Amino acid sequence: MTALRGAADGAERIFEAPLYPYRRCVDQDAAETTRRPVVVVGAGPVGLTVAIDLALQDVPVVVLDENDRVSHGSRAICFAKRSLEIYDRLGCGQELVDLGVTWSRGKVFRGERRIYSFDLLPQQGHRRPAFVNLQQYRLEAVLVERLRALAAAGLPIELRGGHRVQSLTRHDTYTTLAIETPDGPYELAADWLLACDGSRSTVRGNLGLAFTGRVFEDHFLIADVTMKADFPTERWFWFDPPFNPGRSALLHRQPDDLWRIDLQLGADADHDQERRRERVIPRLRAMLGPDTDFELEWVSVYTFQCARLERFRHGRVLFLGDAAHQVSPFGARGANSGIQDADNLAWKLARVVHGTSPESLLDSYDAERIPAADENIRHSTRSTDFITPKSESSRILRDAVLDLAESVPFARTLVNSGRLSQPHLAVASPLNNDVTDSPDLPPVTRPGAPLIDAALDDPTGDGEPRWLLDELGGRGAGGFTDCNHYARFTLLVIGDAAVDTPQHLDVLRIPQGRSRHLDALYLGSAEAAVYLVRPDQHVAARWACPIDSSTIQNALARATSRSGDPR
Repeated sequence: MTALRGAADGAERIFEAPLYPYRRCVDQDAAETTRRPVVVVGAGPVGLTVAIDLALQDVPVVVLDENDRVSHGSRAICFAKRSLEIYDRLGCGQELVDLGVTWSRGKVFRGERRIYSFDLLPQQGHRRPAFVNLQQYRLEAVLVERLRALAAAGLPIELRGGHRVQSLTRHDTYTTLAIETPDGPYELAADWLLACDGSRSTVRGNLGLAFTGRVFEDHFLIADVTMKADFPTERWFWFDPPFNPGRSALLHRQPDDLWRIDLQLGADADHDQERRRERVIPRLRAMLGPDTDFELEWVSVYTFQCARLERFRHGRVLFLGDAAHQVSPFGARGANSGIQDADNLAWKLARVVHGTSPESLLDSYDAERIPAADENIRHSTRSTDFITPKSESSRILRDAVLDLAESVPFARTLVNSGRLSQPHLAVASPLNNDVTDSPDLPPVTRPGAPLIDAALDDPTGDGEPRWLLDELGGRGAGGFTDCNHYARFTLLVIGDAAVDTPQHLDVLRIPQGRSRHLDALYLGSAEAAVYLVRPDQHVAARWACPIDSSTIQNALARATSRSGDPR
């Protein structure tokens, strides 16, 4: 463990960051190159997430990381409601909520004036908050401990620290990795290689793959500051603040009295100079005031691009997270989109490894996640262009919108300080039911959309609400699940409907009226409905009743790329 100091509730608090130091592994002593079903390169949030998901589906997985500990500095800090629901499924969502700082409100300022406020969850009935702020190293620590608990329980997962991938050679049915360790090099073969090794991906570089997109010239300073402050737990964004005139600033609270500050520096900033303490402290002092007692914990200067690979799947090598696509930090779309990449890919790869779907199912990873990346890139590009206008006419237009927004509500929808992360709706996915969708059912839960959680009545009488997503089969929360049951398709039947359900499907029946919120989300004007739910909790198909078994089986075959085979 390594200690990171912080303060909480007036008391000194030590965060013990887990280490995963180098240890010699059995593959280094093998007479011939060992071949593993799945190898993940990179133990950041995305690599750990996809590895845990695969292990819970009984897929043997090895995670390689050149480091021996979790990352340093807050880096990604805003984890969205959908990401928390994914971690609920993996068995650690509540821990992240308990550790983090929850928020849904934000304020936008121009100069010293507040233009307006917003609330991302204005309605009640949500189990998870809009966002939890949590330092990336804390998220990684939770995932490392979850991985270790799964390994201790006998699940097929291994994390190897100090194993650096140097090069790779692709073959028809596997990839050979050349790995450097403190004990020297060795080779490891992977049936499936998942590149989760970030923006400077070694795997991507070895394959000679390049991003296409746009590089932004503006530079930004990130600082983690420890201080006692009475600011509310909100997202505060400034256009043209007095402490950073002509530019922008962002303030977020994190756990342990740690605050994240982003300051726009301009296109001519020198990274090395701007990281120097004697340059950073005056900038922070101007923002926080002469009497604020603070301590600088971590600082970084960055530029960014909004770009992606042309394809995320290259045969048996698949790219996830920043190794596949990059966006600006405005809107918390980077880590959250990578977590959704892992959520999308894991169940598909598990079916392919177990032989219950053909390899062609993995083509849907590109079909679903490339449009998601394009959506994030589009939002990120627009946010950046609004925050940092590239021409005088753009600046005049931006300033006119800010002038109106203070008093005219409709103009506030045009203010773009970062469109915050939302899950992608894969409505054009080839896995969706090809039958015309019922107009009686609500559009928010159409095929391609993730299920929206809703409180149910309490069948146990203990006073605690039950939640729809918790009722789906194979959840990891509360312990270790049966791998043969985990992450199966579920048939969700709402209302009084006689449905001839296939035996190989989990079935969840919920009477109409059990939850007014659920009825509004899933029934609309229909009296009963049936939803075919994928293992990643996205809707594959739905019908207003009545519906027959053969129709359900055809939709399941389509959703698993097994035409004519209902398994």
